[in-house]
Amino acid sequence: MPTPSINLVADLKNSVGESPIWDPRDQALYWTDIPAKKIYRWSPSTGALRAWQAPEMVACIALNAAGGLIAGLESGVFTLQLGEGENLDARLLAGVAHADQPMRFNDGRCDRQGRFWAGTMHLDMSLNREVGTVYRFDAQGLQAQIGPMIVPNGMAWSPDGRTMYLSDSHPTVQTIWAFDYDIADGVPSNRRVFIDMKEYPGRPDGAAVDEDGCYWICGNDAGMVHRFTPEGRLDRSIELPVKKPAMCSFGGNGLETMYVTSIRPDHPSVATEQPLAGGIFSFNPGVKGLPEQPFPFLA
Repeated sequence: MPTPSINLVADLKNSVGESPIWDPRDQALYWTDIPAKKIYRWSPSTGALRAWQAPEMVACIALNAAGGLIAGLESGVFTLQLGEGENLDARLLAGVAHADQPMRFNDGRCDRQGRFWAGTMHLDMSLNREVGTVYRFDAQGLQAQIGPMIVPNGMAWSPDGRTMYLSDSHPTVQTIWAFDYDIADGVPSNRRVFIDMKEYPGRPDGAAVDEDGCYWICGNDAGMVHRFTPEGRLDRSIELPVKKPAMCSFGGNGLETMYVTSIRPDHPSVATEQPLAGGIFSFNPGVKGLPEQPFPFLA
């Protein structure tokens, strides 16, 4: 396929732009800047951009069928209602007993049945602390499912929901696994290596799956988004104008657009070498995505 044109959606210089999610209810893209404790909303039809301030770092968000969002913050899983101005109402659903401090949630999303999954990590990646856990939150509460890990990332599900993908993006690991997934009980099993990302450019960060079942993963540090087939074969790589793409997702009309958030390192050279770092980008990948399933367990 021809190389797509990369569009700059918002030049926000996010420190850690993460968790882009398309909301068909208002035809808008939402994402977070984790250290800034902010949630953003951008409307393609009007170009309007809004931001809300959260009480803690917001690592990952998903749609809540009852309205608003469900999110993994520092201390647990919350519902978020976005109000007027920058105000939001954050309600704790389930606190988390971290294995160490300081920690927070990281990558997360809902499975095809609407269960909310999110992993935790130590704030200082340089310590190589294998204290992260991947949790499932549904009507039965918050339950630990996979661990220990250093930086859980790359969470996604196949179109039929029967394969779960998960990565550890820490430089010492850089591996993506596939699991058999019980869609009735929400239990992963038969963990196996799907992709050894040490063989490809970039560390595995946030991911998405398209309607063909192909797995898109941000190659952090390499400035790329890779597409792998369900068999684990590299299909194509898209170059971006920043070195640290963080997470990709599908949105827009017919879910035909891919959106990518990025990270802006705190280094003097960033302003000259990659001035758009921390921006939000979009391109036409030539394939449609899958709708995100809202969390259905709250009235």
